Parts: sequence; C-alpha cells; structure tokens
Amino acid sequence: MGQLTHVQLRRLEEHRYSCASCSLMDPMMQKWWCWLVEQCSMTLAPNLITITGLLINIVTSLLLVFYSPDAKQEVPRWACFLCALGLFIYQSLDAIDGKQARRTGTSSPLGELFDHGCDSLSTVFVSLGVCCSVRLGTHPYWMFFQCMMAVTLFYCAHWQTYVSGTLRFGFIDVTEAQFGVITIHLVSVIFGTGFWSLKIPGTEIAFIAVYVTAGVLQLLFQLWTYIPIILWGGAGRHGSTIAGTSVLSPVVPLILILAPAILIAWKSPEGLYLQNPTIYLITFGCVSARITNRLVVAHMTKSEMAYTDASLLGPGALFLNQYFNCPIPEQILLYVVCVYVICDLIKYCQEVCLEICDHLNIMLFTIVPKCPSGAKISSSSEKNGSSAKYMTKSKSKMKSN
Repeated sequence: MGQLTHVQLRRLEEHRYSCASCSLMDPMMQKWWCWLVEQCSMTLAPNLITITGLLINIVTSLLLVFYSPDAKQEVPRWACFLCALGLFIYQSLDAIDGKQARRTGTSSPLGELFDHGCDSLSTVFVSLGVCCSVRLGTHPYWMFFQCMMAVTLFYCAHWQTYVSGTLRFGFIDVTEAQFGVITIHLVSVIFGTGFWSLKIPGTEIAFIAVYVTAGVLQLLFQLWTYIPIILWGGAGRHGSTIAGTSVLSPVVPLILILAPAILIAWKSPEGLYLQNPTIYLITFGCVSARITNRLVVAHMTKSEMAYTDASLLGPGALFLNQYFNCPIPEQILLYVVCVYVICDLIKYCQEVCLEICDHLNIMLFTIVPKCPSGAKISSSSEKNGSSAKYMTKSKSKMKSN
C-alpha cells in the first residue's frame, strides 16, 4: 500500500490553491522574479528549479555548520557571504518555479506539495546557518528555542491553512524574514561573526541580545496572527477544518515532536544536546519536516491527519534509551537516529511524489511545454509568484494534453 489512498488521489485532483498575501516586499521583488523566469528555458521543469535552489541553500548552510559544528566558533567571512548568496538564490528560484509552471502550461497539484516540502526542509538549515553566523551556540538554549520555534511556526502556517483552506502571508512574513537573515549574514561578512558578542556602545547589551529579541518578537507576532484563524477560522462544517476534523487535531503531532525534543535534551546524562547541538537540531528538524509534509498532504486531499508517524520512532528510540539508563551511548544513537530520520523523510517524499506523478500521468523533473515560448508572465503580487503553479487539472485533462 502506498502513502496515499485512491480517495486522497482523487481529492487531490479537485484541490484548488488559495492564498492571501499582503507582504511588504513581494511587490518590490516581482520585477526581478518576472525577469529571471524569462531567462529560463521552456523545457526547464519547475520542480527542477525548486530542488536546485534547495540544494544550494542546504550546501551553503552546511558550510557554516562545518566550520562551527556547535555554533560557537568564528566562521570565515566568505562562508557567511556564500550562505547569504545561497539563501537569495533559493528565494529567487522558489519564487519563479510557479511562474515557470504557468509559462509552460505544466501547473499541477504536485507543484504545491513539492514547493512546501522543500520549504519545510529549508527552514531547518536556514535556522542553523544563521545561528552559526551570530555564534548563538554561546547561548545554546536560545539556539534550541530559535530553531525549534522556526519549524513550529512553519508547521502552524500550514495548520491554519488546513483549518481555513487558505494560506495567508502577513505584512512581515517569509520574504521579509529571508531578507532579514541575509542581512544578518552580511553584517557578519562586514564585521566578522565576533561582532555579535560585542556590546552596544554606552550600554551593557550585546548585539546578539538584539538579534534574539527581534526573533522573539517575530515569533509572538506570527503566533498572534495564526491562533485566531486556527481556533475560529474553520472552513468546514460547524467550524471544523476543511477535512471536517477538529481544528485542534494537528496539535498532537506537534506535541509529539516538541515534547521529546525538550525532555531528551533536558534529561540527558551525557548532555546530548549541549555536546551535539547541530546534529540534534537537524534530527528533530527533519522529523518536523516529515510531519509538516503530512499536514500539507492532509490539507490538499481534505483528509484526516494521522497522529503517529514512522519518523517519530527516532525520538522514541532516544527517549527509551534514556529511560533504560542509556545502554547505548547517546551520541552514537543520535547519529544513527539522524541518518534514519533523513532517509525516512527522503523515502516518504519520493513515494508521495511518484504516486502523484503516476496518478496525474506527469513527470517530476521533466516537462513537455504546452504554452508557446514567450507567454506573458503576470507581475501581480502573488506570494513568491507561485499561485499559477498550483492550478489543478483533472487527470483526464492531463492525459489528453
């Protein structure tokens, strides 16, 4: 049995992308994005654009992790510059994949799922990269808080979408946050990563405290916008989710991620998180990405989201190992679990994408353009220019084309 049922695949054909955006920076970036997509070949698949940007983003972020595995050491300024450049490239490619889909007439529900899946993984590595850039490892629990809250906010963004049926972007959202991270990297390029430990002239406040405070304020602002929609914005019957389930049902998988992450770090006799912060956060970040992808699938197929998931076996193994007084060295088990959750995430994404491709009779990374070259691309302020990518076609229409 595959990851998706026949009912889910049929409902996927009926899915319509709904987005509401009032982003401050998106309108300003539209000219750049529209120009950039015009430089792409008509035979270039939108999903190939997305995955290329993701790989660049991951590699440049891991470069900082390589030089500072605990986010405490100085990292080369050129590495911070490459990380900033990698994020800008990812943002640009992520913005034009939908435009390319509309330009070539190859829009499908797979585009939405693939796009959000890449974003869920990018969130993990962007958070780690910026922690290394500001040396937040010198305050390890703030580093833990930032990275776990980043993946939590991404999950909540899709939680409110599952409830209301519409993905909403506020005045200060993804694009603004990405440019904020790019700016932080560039500050580290100009002044060095040691800059963040310096104190503001005339005060006892370090610059890193300003960074942490800004992050907390962003968290509170985002939660302030998500919670009312989650609690009272249900588009289903009697205020339920679009799948007809309880609006609070997605909180269970989220708790099953956050609770073990906190307890294992807190109770570890070997200081597992403190000794291996980046590996620890990558492990739980990948588990979160897996659960978030399940939530996106549940939204697109209007189906109930399962409370359990195979990826939770990893945190479960770490928890049980602690419960039985660590018969397996914690650090060794952490590395094993990290490899497991990464492989599990890749396996899940691969199976879901191939099942959708088979059902819609399309290819994942190759296309046959259905629109003439030079088709006009709208410069309207769609979030990341990707709304058209998510236009759904019926299976029969896809086959006839």
